[in-house]
Amino acid sequence: MKATPFSAYAIQLTRFGLVNCYLVREPGGNGEQGDSFTLIDTGVSGAGDAILAAAKAAGAPIRRVLLTHAHVDHVGSVDELMAKLPAGTVLAISTRSLPLLQQPPNKTLDPGEPVGEIKGGLPGIVSQPTHLIAEGELFGSLRCIETPGHIPGHFSFLDERDGTLYAGDALVGVRRLAIPGFCHWYFPLPNGGTWNREMARASARKLLGLPIERFACGHGRVQEGGTTVLREVVDAAGRVGL
Repeated sequence: MKATPFSAYAIQLTRFGLVNCYLVREPGGNGEQGDSFTLIDTGVSGAGDAILAAAKAAGAPIRRVLLTHAHVDHVGSVDELMAKLPAGTVLAISTRSLPLLQQPPNKTLDPGEPVGEIKGGLPGIVSQPTHLIAEGELFGSLRCIETPGHIPGHFSFLDERDGTLYAGDALVGVRRLAIPGFCHWYFPLPNGGTWNREMARASARKLLGLPIERFACGHGRVQEGGTTVLREVVDAAGRVGL
């Protein structure tokens, strides 16, 4: 697993050259001694030891695991990690994601959600979330933003200290920034795993109103350029027929 620091607060952890999760440093407080990490997503299965080693090398423990959504390449190592992390480690995800974390997943759509197949691998987890995030909530330094489209219940997280948006699969960072459902020919996989691409585009448009400086996505490198780049991506998607 490759560890790449990219800000004063964050380290990108990349497995197989393609699947990312992130360690986000938070200062001590609320009874905590010293800094600690929030881990955003966990990658595919088998990543637990490498993630723990990266946190140890960076000099702080993981005290919170925060999930963007329920797909296998984001929750695959949750159970492995939660079994090895201390009791009291927070496991957080959206309420809407809970049925998709069941084994087998419950793919029933909520009232008002657009009709369409919920796609992608949904292995579920055994670990029980201990905190359910909500739109607008401040989770440590991370503002929680509902960004469905790739899958119901998807959230992104904006670090208000430095403008980093942890986008999960609300955006894709392989070579150039893209919206799932509108990805470029050289990385089409998110297109096939996206539930509703019009909603994905609407979520990207929603992000234009935020003070974003860079994008840390579930796939690809960290992308600079903030909302200037995002505006180009949203406009380009708008020129593509649904």
